[in-house]
Amino acid sequence: MSSRLNTILVVVDDLIFLSKIQHAAALLNVPLETASPGGLRAKMVANVPGAVILDLNHRSGQAIDALRAVKEDADTRDVMVVGFVSHVQADLIDAARKAGCDVVLARSAFSQRLPEILQGLATPKT
Repeated sequence: MSSRLNTILVVVDDLIFLSKIQHAAALLNVPLETASPGGLRAKMVANVPGAVILDLNHRSGQAIDALRAVKEDADTRDVMVVGFVSHVQADLIDAARKAGCDVVLARSAFSQRLPEILQGLATPKT
């Protein structure tokens, strides 16, 4: 059994929040890569990650479309996607769940549980 951790693909455009995620990942030795919503599916097909962290409030407005593209593709649909929203936005949460987002969290809950989430997503399933 390998102890190598899975890479997590991060789609976050808030540089301060991205830095927080990268710092937590570095402390845990969790490998991260970044992607844009428009390039997410292609990057996943090229090198399927262990999971995706998706800012559902991404400024591009393409987060739900990117999520849908990932979940509709046979090569990427089984990858765990954890999305987070800045505020309690019922319509966006509902749209994310309908598009196939596996876990949707408020940004504050995501931030509080960040080390636990990163470790869980990076640990290979046996």
